[in-house]
Amino acid sequence: MKYLAYGLGALTLLAGTFAMQEAAHAHATFENREVVQNNTVRMVTRIPHGCAGEPTLRVRIAIPDGVVGVRPMPKAGWELTTVTGPLSQPFTSHGREITEGVKEIIWEGELLDEHYDEFIFRARFTDQLPANEMLFIPVVQECASASERWIEIPTGNQTRSDLRYPAPGVMVLPADGHGHSHSHSHGHSHN
Repeated sequence: MKYLAYGLGALTLLAGTFAMQEAAHAHATFENREVVQNNTVRMVTRIPHGCAGEPTLRVRIAIPDGVVGVRPMPKAGWELTTVTGPLSQPFTSHGREITEGVKEIIWEGELLDEHYDEFIFRARFTDQLPANEMLFIPVVQECASASERWIEIPTGNQTRSDLRYPAPGVMVLPADGHGHSHSHSHGHSHN
């Protein structure tokens, strides 16, 4: 019996370790790994689960400065709203100066904890964004009594793996010198 009790205790500890590892990897991510300055990109946000067993009722994405021309994709069964505000730096689109833009995208609906879904938007990543640096785009999942706030951004010597709720990020690559582009890069993920 002593060995059985030890075996069950070790098994429980091992199962807990796997559960913690799984939780560490089950966070909001973007399908895209990188974006190119001055390109319009289709961004796919992946939501892998709910909040501690509860369904996700709202997904919010904060749009950082330097990301403009944001157009979220509607989802069947979800209400889509955006929050707009003044841009930190105006830009020109089709001969018009644009001074306001989308600051936050909000989808409201229901995604069961055992299901996975994707939330999509298009945006232009301007050369205001520093090249060869990670751009972090905070995502919040809200449930009935809890939330998963993927908003932590590494500082100093931290890496994303040091954080409990890391904001998803993409590497910003320098513009190729062609200036204005309507490229539709999709980026590939190997998660």
